[in-house]
Amino acid sequence: MNSVSNTSKPQHARALLTLGLPLVGSHLAQMMLHVTDTVMLGWYGVLELASVVLGASLFFIIFILGAGFGQAVMPMVAQALGRGDEVQVRRDTRMGLWLSIGFGVLCYPVFWWSGSLLLALGQKADVSATAQVYLRIAGLGMIPTLLVMSLKSYLAALEKTQVVLWVTVAAVVMNAGVNYALIFGNWGAPELGVKGAAIASVFTQAVTFVALALYAHWLPELKRFNLFQRFWRPDWQAMQQVYRIGWPIGLTGLAEGGLFQASAIMMGWIGTMELAAHGIALEVTALAFMVHLGLSNAATVRVGRAMGQNNAQSLRNGAKVALMMSLGFGVTMVVLFLTLPAQIIALFLDNANPQSAAIVAFGTTLLALSALFQMVDATQVMALGFLRGMQDTKVPMWLAALSYWVIGIPVSYVLAFPLGLGGPGLWLGLTVGLSVAAALLLWRFWTTAPKPD
Repeated sequence: MNSVSNTSKPQHARALLTLGLPLVGSHLAQMMLHVTDTVMLGWYGVLELASVVLGASLFFIIFILGAGFGQAVMPMVAQALGRGDEVQVRRDTRMGLWLSIGFGVLCYPVFWWSGSLLLALGQKADVSATAQVYLRIAGLGMIPTLLVMSLKSYLAALEKTQVVLWVTVAAVVMNAGVNYALIFGNWGAPELGVKGAAIASVFTQAVTFVALALYAHWLPELKRFNLFQRFWRPDWQAMQQVYRIGWPIGLTGLAEGGLFQASAIMMGWIGTMELAAHGIALEVTALAFMVHLGLSNAATVRVGRAMGQNNAQSLRNGAKVALMMSLGFGVTMVVLFLTLPAQIIALFLDNANPQSAAIVAFGTTLLALSALFQMVDATQVMALGFLRGMQDTKVPMWLAALSYWVIGIPVSYVLAFPLGLGGPGLWLGLTVGLSVAAALLLWRFWTTAPKPD
């Protein structure tokens, strides 16, 4: 494993790319799981597609909240390794797995009675009922999904990111195959529609967990950690630490996810064509964001190692290199979004559709506006990664909530409706919220990070 001690800036860059690129790939592959489900159910039926899109959104919101415990494992293991405390590596990871299981059990009633919840939120009766059918099965996958997050964090902190990439890619292929069989009744399987999609998701996540668990347990290099030794024994001190760091991470993710969910709801008030263009533009920006997220995860590991070694100079140098790399990619995306916006939007549309030209025109405006927030979006996610490496999660949670909910969403609303800017006003509001988050989080990091002697 690479040490962060006395590391030059080029060495920091190489280490970040070695760690980060497989994580970028695994995040992109994870997105493909969602895309596969959407495409296949789109072939099957409109009601089924609408129901699963709705159900998957509810599942994802709950997942973001629970994933904080698994994500907390990454900086905690990285710091323990930096200190040379291999026993703590096992303790923290194991309790991350415990908390993931507990959260998955506690949230399942929401999936079982999701139909009533969706009806109360104003959704149509047939869509709500079908979404509940999907979620009663798919909800069983919450536990393996959260366990996968914990193991990915553990392996990333150990700099074993290649396996995370290849297991995620294999999961995409497996999910597509099981979907094809069970949704449509191919290859002699029963035709199950949305139930088939739910079973495919649960099966894929369960197999992914087993694959990562076997790798973590059997790889000779990792056997010394004895990850599953006496797994049944509680470790209340370690559990309290993982909980303390993890729950703010979950709420921070919820705050940012809620910003974009709220923007979609408000865009729906403006019009169907505008909402379609908004969805495409967000997909494009989300793909770019996966690169920043992967680098941010790698930065969390590097900062955690430096913290464990009490190497303030390496911590700060590594953070500067990571931020410059992320911003460099952001500049590339700005150029693409400003020079080829129509061509990018058109990739998602059927030219024969009479509404395509209007969607491309509106989407072009949105992509140009998204160029404004590429740099600040990169900055805020990198700053979050640095702070998590230092196990600083509670104050960043409040800063994110302030930026997105107290500033971002109200500004979006005011610009779009009272000031009459419509869709572009919504995206300008997103830019304001992300800019405030970037400034506050980066300020928090530079003012609290250890300083060299």
